[in-house]
Amino acid sequence: MEYSPAALRRWPDLEGPDLPAADAADRLILDESADARRDAGDGTVVVIGDGYGAIALGAASEGARGIRVHQDALTGERALAANAERFGLAGAVTSHRLSADLVAGARVVLLRLPRSLDALRDLAGLIAAHADDDVTVYAGGRIKHMTPTMNDVLREHFARVDVSHARQKSRVLIARGPHDGREPEPRTDTHDGLVVCAFGGAFAGTSIDIGTRLLREHLPELGAPAGSVIDLACGTGVVATTLALRHPELHVIACDQSATAVASARATAEANGVGDRVEVVRDDMLRSQGDATASFIALNPPFHVGAAVSEGVAPSMFADAGRVLQPGGELWTVWNSALQYRPALERLVGPTRQIARNAKFTVTASTRR
Repeated sequence: MEYSPAALRRWPDLEGPDLPAADAADRLILDESADARRDAGDGTVVVIGDGYGAIALGAASEGARGIRVHQDALTGERALAANAERFGLAGAVTSHRLSADLVAGARVVLLRLPRSLDALRDLAGLIAAHADDDVTVYAGGRIKHMTPTMNDVLREHFARVDVSHARQKSRVLIARGPHDGREPEPRTDTHDGLVVCAFGGAFAGTSIDIGTRLLREHLPELGAPAGSVIDLACGTGVVATTLALRHPELHVIACDQSATAVASARATAEANGVGDRVEVVRDDMLRSQGDATASFIALNPPFHVGAAVSEGVAPSMFADAGRVLQPGGELWTVWNSALQYRPALERLVGPTRQIARNAKFTVTASTRR
C-alpha cells in the first residue's frame, strides 16, 4: 500500500471524524525540512513527538532510512508500528526511549512542539548535548498552541532560531548551532512531606492536581491485599508512592502510557525511599496485567486525547480495570463531577458508592461483581 497521510490510522488510540491522525503542522515540518533531509545520510534523521507516524513515515516515503523516533505516548508508538507495517515502511523506522542514543549524531531533527516549555527545554538540551554539531531542528506546531517563549527556550541551547512563514495556521521554528547541552533532570517539590518529581511535560508537574489530592486524602486502609495493588494512569506517581509509604509491606504497580510520566513516577518513588516497592510500568491501560489479578486499583482518568477533549478515554479504562480486578476487588476513581461517570462505572465494573465529593470532584469506589 502506497503511503498517504490521509490513510494513517490512530489505532489503538481513539478514532473518529474529529480526531485526525495527521495535520497541517506535520506537513509543514516535512516541507520545511525537505532539502535538509535529502542531504542527510541514513541514520541521521530523528523524529520526536510524532503523533501517529505522519512525520516519520512521511520522511520514510521520501527516501529517508534509519529514522529514529521517540513518542511519549505508547499508543502513538503502537500506531506508528501498525501504520509502518501497512505502508511497507517498517524497516525504515525504529522507536527509541528519550536518551542520548535517540539523538546521537543526528543531523536533522523533526520535532512536534510540546505544549510544555519544560518539556521543550528538556528536548532542546538533550539534542544540543548529543546531536551532530551541524544539526538542524525543525520544531513545528499549530500557531494557537505556540508562544514566543518557545523561541527563547530554543535559544538557550541553539545559537540561531529562525521562524517559517505561517501556513494553514501552522508554523515551524528552525534551530541551528547547538550549545550548552544537558541531560534532562526532574524538577522537584515537596507537599506535606511527599517529594514529587516531574520531567518536563508530566501532567500537573511537581504540583498535586486537585483531583489526585482528593483521592489521596480518602484512600482506604488496604490491610493484606489478596491481589495486585495498582495505580492506573499514575502520572508522577503520587498515589502509588502514597500507598507504599502508608503500607510498608505493600508492593504497588504504577502504570501509565506516557514515557514522561513513567520516568517521573520512578523518580518520585525513589525520592521518597520506596523505589524498591513501587514497580513502574509503561503500559496501554492495563494490557500487561492478567485477568482477575488485582484487588485494588486507583484511577484519576484523563479526559483528553492529545489536544482534544474526549469522554471516551475513561470508559475504556473502567472496562480494563473491571477485567483486571478480582471479584470483590475495588476500583477507586476520582472524576470531575460534571462528567457523570457513575453509570459507566456501574455498568463496566460493578456497584458504585460515593466516597467523597467537593465543589468539583467526586471519589467513588466500584466493587467488581
